[in-house]
Parts: sequence; C-alpha cells; structure tokens
Amino acid sequence: MATDAGTPGTAIPRFPDGFLWGVSTSAHQIEGAADEREASVWDAFTAEPGRVKDGSTAAVACDHYHRYREDVALLAGLGVDAYRFSVSWPRVNSPGGLDFYDRLVDELCAAGVRPVPTLFHWDLPARLDWLERDTAARFAEYVSVVAGRLGDRVTRWITLNEPAEHTLLGHALGVHAPGRQLLFDALPVAHHQLLAHGLAVRALRAAGAGDIGIANSHGPIWPASPEQADVEAADFYDVLLNRLFAEPLLLGEYPSGLGELMPGGAAGVESDLEIIAEPVDWYGINYYAPTRVGAPQGTEIRFGGLTLPAELPFSVREIEGRPVTDFGWPVVPEGLTELLTGFRDRYGERLPPVFITENGCSYEGLEDQDRIAYLDGHIRALHRALAAGVDVRGYFVWSLLDNFEWAEGYARRFGLVHVDYRTLVRTPKASYAWFRDVLRAQR
Repeated sequence: MATDAGTPGTAIPRFPDGFLWGVSTSAHQIEGAADEREASVWDAFTAEPGRVKDGSTAAVACDHYHRYREDVALLAGLGVDAYRFSVSWPRVNSPGGLDFYDRLVDELCAAGVRPVPTLFHWDLPARLDWLERDTAARFAEYVSVVAGRLGDRVTRWITLNEPAEHTLLGHALGVHAPGRQLLFDALPVAHHQLLAHGLAVRALRAAGAGDIGIANSHGPIWPASPEQADVEAADFYDVLLNRLFAEPLLLGEYPSGLGELMPGGAAGVESDLEIIAEPVDWYGINYYAPTRVGAPQGTEIRFGGLTLPAELPFSVREIEGRPVTDFGWPVVPEGLTELLTGFRDRYGERLPPVFITENGCSYEGLEDQDRIAYLDGHIRALHRALAAGVDVRGYFVWSLLDNFEWAEGYARRFGLVHVDYRTLVRTPKASYAWFRDVLRAQR
C-alpha cells in the first residue's frame, strides 16, 4: 500500500529528540473484572439484547485487571516511552479500585514507561447522566481523588477522551451507551463534558499537577462537491465534529450560533466558558480518517457501520479510491498532515503543543502487513506536519491489545498484540515487532 506520505520499506524519518512514543488503551475495553467495580452505562447498554453486534460484553475483556504485569512487560518489550491508559470512574468508586491503579502505575514506573492516564473514557457510572450539569461537578471530585493518590508518580494527565463521539454516538444516535437518540437535543451533553474538562483542569492544578491535556477526535471534512449545498453541509459538519469541541477550549467561545443552544443560552454559558477555557499544556488529537460530507439526500445512510437518520442537515458519503480497514474506514494518511496544518492555521498561537493521542486501524491476522503500512504512512504524514512547522510532541498508537470494540464487540482487532479471547493468551503481531524496530531506530 503506497501513499503520498511515504513508502513502506524505507526508513522512517528522524523525529526530534524528546519526541514521545506510546500506545493507548481504555479501561472498559481491556480490564474485565466487572464484578469488582460498580456498574457503568456500558454495562447497562451491553446487557440489552441487540446493542452489541456479537452479543458480547466487557465483563472479562482482556482481563488486564489480573494480567497487567504481563501487559506492562509487553510495553517494556515494545520500547515505548509512555502508556496512555484510562482510569475507570466506576472502579475508583469501588472498594480497592484505586489500589489497582496504584499497582499499575508502580509497575509502569519500574519498567521505565511513563504513565499517562485518561480520567474519562466513556465508562460513566450508571447512576450518573451527562444530561445533568451536576455530573461535571461529580467528575471534578473524582479527579481530585485520583490525583491525590497517583499524582506523586503521574506527571501527564488527560481529562476526557473524545467527548464528540460520546455525545454523537451515545446520546444523539443511540448506537453507543447510554443509547439515547436525542439528535440535536444531545448538545447539553457536549457542554457538560466540556465543563467537566475545565473543572478537572482546575482540580488537577489544585492537586499540584501539571502537564494537562485532553484527547479530542478530529478529522478533515471534505465537501462531496464544489456545489454550495455540499460546501455548506460540510461546513456545518465541521462545526459539529471539530470546532464545537476545540473552540470553547482554545478560544473560550462556541462557534457562532451554538452558544444559544446550550443550557442557559448564550448568556448562561458565558461563565462556564471561562472554566472550559482553563489553559491546557497541550492538545491531544485522535485521528483516524477524513469525512466526506454533502447535502442531505432525504434517506437513511449506512456509513462506517452506522445508520444516519434522514432528517440530519447533511449526509456522509464514501471516500472512493482508497483502501479501507476491516472497519470500512478509508486509509488517508495525508489527512493527518492536512488536519494538523489546518489546526495550526486556524488557531495560530492559541493552539498549544499537540500530541496524537490515538491513531490506528482494525485488521485481522498476526502477519498484519496492512497495519504496518497504515502506521508507516501515518507516522510519515505526522513528520510532514512537523516539518511544516506544527508543534507536535508525541504519537500514541491505538492500541496495545485487541479488545472489546464497543458496539462492535470483539469483531474488530486494533491491537499490536493479538488476544485469544477464549484463553486470553497474548501474541505479539508483526506490527508489534515493526513498531519496536521503528522506536529503536529513533533512539
């Protein structure tokens, strides 16, 4: 697979000294041990028949809770600088829950791998609701507890993971937990998550923590054609998926017209925006692919495993002429360069240093040459952005392990390490060895 970002088989360009290389996971997708924590919205969601395509749950997942030492050994063998994992809020709420993260952080530090915890990766305690403003305050309290316990060893923090997807998939379209189909009435969920981020930044600062960021998902939005209707639809989609979640943090304001749709209206959110825009030390971007968007077509559209309702003011179209992953996502490495240079041009000095906090793909097999080609192309595309003057400080592959892929169950494999879900045996794939060799060459 060749792309204009580079050709697999040639040496990866040299990144600056101090560039951070890592891999990512999330608690609900790998930990298992569901009977040793309180319930989350995902436990309730997966218990409903038909919600997960293969009928599975994350009750056991990869059993990382009991096998974390084995997984840290895999990290050490890979040679990454850092491990981005998430802390389960429901587990922290349970007896002994923080003890697990204590042990995990100690094991990482002993292995020379920097712990980078994400404090919320979609597994909201089942008794809470992002439609309620109070959830943001409860989140800040939980963050204070975690920082008080782990802050002597953790030096980099991520507040939230992908509030855009959690809002869109979980509350607007209903294909993720908690399964609501509110469409644009889900906007309060976006606001309350952003408010939770700002309150979490304040809580972390109060606990003496520095080096704080967020992991937002972003991608270029391509109009389906130069026609005005398609361009306007693409601009609207860009506001919803990119600017709605970047500009309150970076600029302290919502894109035009959205503030009045938030709880309390434009005037009511003004003081909240002061909290949301608490300065961060860096900005995390999860990148997978661009999206091609056109005017509404008046019918439901199947896209990327989703069914998009006909009443939306846009339609998502296929990107033709590109290879696709097993998930059906187009492989467009140069979209990462476009995204990063576009963010630099749009936000200028308001954009802090950037980390790619997720980038990866779903493919089957141990000899996963397609995954190698994918990562090769995206790392080269990242280097092109850096050469163009974007201040990029690190790159995290999604994911260390094959895992529970939300509503897809166990049908999609994103890992550098294969997991046999029957025996839980871990087997490094060809991509694991390839990435290990890339990291060795960068030292």
